Amino acid sequence: MAPKVIGIVGPQGSGKTEVAKTISELGVPCVRMGDLVWDEVKRRGQEVTEENVARVAGELRERLGQGAVAKLCIPLIKRVGKDKPAVVVDGIRSEAEVKEFRRMFHGDFYLIAVQCGEKIRYSRIASRRRADDANTMEKFVMKDQREESWGLEGAMKSADFTIVNEGTLEELRERAVEVYKKVVGEHV
Repeated sequence: MAPKVIGIVGPQGSGKTEVAKTISELGVPCVRMGDLVWDEVKRRGQEVTEENVARVAGELRERLGQGAVAKLCIPLIKRVGKDKPAVVVDGIRSEAEVKEFRRMFHGDFYLIAVQCGEKIRYSRIASRRRADDANTMEKFVMKDQREESWGLEGAMKSADFTIVNEGTLEELRERAVEVYKKVVGEHV
């Protein structure tokens, strides 16, 4: 039986990775789409920065189409999902990526949108200091605009489930487990 593929979409700082982490703690492998882009940045001998990651992601999309990162993730998803009930995919950014996953995994693909207000998202980004995060409000807004140009809003509108993440981390985790149970039909 093919695994369920649970994609996570949302803007930077919305809580996508926390949802993916919560689901993966249930024994589900996780594929982080950004890791493929980070790997390409490193393969080119460049430092992982917001600017380099954005440029390389843009180049991949120009060369392979808007669904490029999804296309590159599919073999990995199939490999890590073998004999597993599900695979979680963290970091979907566009309608084209959603279409690639729906085309490849048909009725076994489910999309969770994670929503959160801009001020909360920026405060999360400012505090976590990940290598590819925007480090000023101006860069944060530019990254939001870039991701929107890829079709982030349309991808979020096509979600099967939506989690509003403006409460506690525990509330977010509880909601993620609820959605996982609905998708996989297991008692966790």
